[in-house]
Amino acid sequence: MYFPYLRGRQFELIALRELAEKGVLSSRITPIIEPVKLSSTLIKTIEVYGANNKKIAIITNPKVGSFNSDAREEKNQKLKESFSARLKENNNILFMNLLSINSKPEKFIERYADNMGTICDDKDAIFVYEAYFAETDVKYNLIPDESGFRRKIRKNRVLLADRFNKQDRNNDYIEIDDEPFSEDHLYYLEDGYVGFADYSVVGEEYNETGFAPYAVAIHIVYFDTNDSLRIKHFVSDSNDDISDPAGKFQEALSKLVAWNGERQLDTVAMKEFEHLYNREAYPGLGTVKKLSIMHHLELIGRYLDKE
Repeated sequence: MYFPYLRGRQFELIALRELAEKGVLSSRITPIIEPVKLSSTLIKTIEVYGANNKKIAIITNPKVGSFNSDAREEKNQKLKESFSARLKENNNILFMNLLSINSKPEKFIERYADNMGTICDDKDAIFVYEAYFAETDVKYNLIPDESGFRRKIRKNRVLLADRFNKQDRNNDYIEIDDEPFSEDHLYYLEDGYVGFADYSVVGEEYNETGFAPYAVAIHIVYFDTNDSLRIKHFVSDSNDDISDPAGKFQEALSKLVAWNGERQLDTVAMKEFEHLYNREAYPGLGTVKKLSIMHHLELIGRYLDKE
């Protein structure tokens, strides 16, 4: 099982929604959403997964973003009610708890005991797992591949790692160009895990606000001849200032299309990249990220479905 961990920004949610709507999300993939904002896009995504009988995981105690404060605001009462209704209607939701040293998960366990999971990436929080979850029916426990976690969290372990080598600037990817991404899909079972998880091609780091980049970069994963997953970075050339993002996108996109002329990757997202190239269209940087995520998840799903 693969658990892509996404922070629930708008275009990440749209990526997950379109994968389900287009029927290209493997049943062996359960996306994890840490909701960072109470939004209609979040609610619609949960609704689509229910309608398409797809599994999804929701973190009930997000640590980043404004979700918790959004839910307390009176102006968002209807959104909050709609969000709660979608959760109750969908029987395919796995409810996740982010363990921390200050965790008090009694209410979480009482409410979600039949379909719950944990995420523990803080060694100081392992005692919370031991005290509250060790004897319960936890479906999945996401942990880093470190001995301190493996020794004490032994049941239904899922390997959690950030495989995206994030750079400070998009321009920095020019020097990297092509690099290893992950082999977790090859070895997670023999390493004692029931699944693997990562932060897709976004990375673990979370920032509240974006900024206009000097360079446009498109990140595309692919399998090499040994079924290891690699990532190729396609970067624009005219990167001296923030002007003309559409032109920068076409520069990066032309490199991607030329490269894929040999690779022949045919995911839904890759086909959309080629349509954008043929139309000389610029969809915005949010859509670029959406398509990169969609491509990653569809490609991994195809691999898992062949096992």
